[in-house]
Amino acid sequence: MEASIIKIGNSKGLRLSKTILEKYNIKDKVELILEKGHIILKPIVLPRKNWEKEFKKMNDDGDDKLLMNDVFENENLEEWI
Repeated sequence: MEASIIKIGNSKGLRLSKTILEKYNIKDKVELILEKGHIILKPIVLPRKNWEKEFKKMNDDGDDKLLMNDVFENENLEEWI
């Protein structure tokens, strides 16, 4: 695929089509990798972004309790020895 470099203010940039952005799940930022004469654009994916804040909120709201006991009444640990 061929793409044109375009002028953006005093700089230049590469315009990516909506189709490419959607296909590769590119949002606001990409990782730029320079490798052996190649430029690689890689989507930045942060699947755990804001987890710390959400866990704190869950704790503050008292929603971080076990849903079931971690030891069962009829558990026989002998069979694992």
